[in-house]
Amino acid sequence: MTPQAPPPPAIAGLPPLAWQHTPVAADHHAGRQALSLTAGAGTDWFVDPVGEYRTHNAPALLFDCPDGEFALSARVTVDFAAAFDAGVLCLRIDEEHWAKLCFEYSPQRRPMVVTVVTNGTSDDANAVTVEASSVHLRVLRKGSAYAFHYSLDGSTWQFARLFRLTGAADAPTRVGFLAQSPTGGRCTATFEQISLVDVVPDDLRGGR
Repeated sequence: MTPQAPPPPAIAGLPPLAWQHTPVAADHHAGRQALSLTAGAGTDWFVDPVGEYRTHNAPALLFDCPDGEFALSARVTVDFAAAFDAGVLCLRIDEEHWAKLCFEYSPQRRPMVVTVVTNGTSDDANAVTVEASSVHLRVLRKGSAYAFHYSLDGSTWQFARLFRLTGAADAPTRVGFLAQSPTGGRCTATFEQISLVDVVPDDLRGGR
């Protein structure tokens, strides 16, 4: 039986949020500005470029992208257990046009920053291994392009990806938070220090 989606939380500084697929559990602690999402077994967003595997069932909490430039960031902590468990900042137009910036558990049981961009078919690129229990992730838009960054301290940012999404021009793009557990039984991701601003760096590849 599909669980009933809880009411979307109201997170200070963010527009109204809505569910894209229902989590096993969700919790918002307003005082700590912390959001936790628990994904069930076999949950993912992925369109395999070399096979027939395609799924779009991982729970996400999304809001409409603001007009113009913006940057959404959060510190992400994941209860890693199985390969590809992840806490994610994501962008979504539809099931075939979306992107993920993941703090993900590798098959070698190492936490990594991983990016996936899907324009009909997914790619999959490992950025860096993280020797820490948490990492800061940031997704931003500048002009018609999006960029992904990560940071160990929330201050100095490292470039991970620059790309476009090619969905219908009149289709809204949404952005937000996702948890996934493609090979495991469940996975909880916690997002803290959530920030949405309308100022982005001029140099998208710089450490700012």
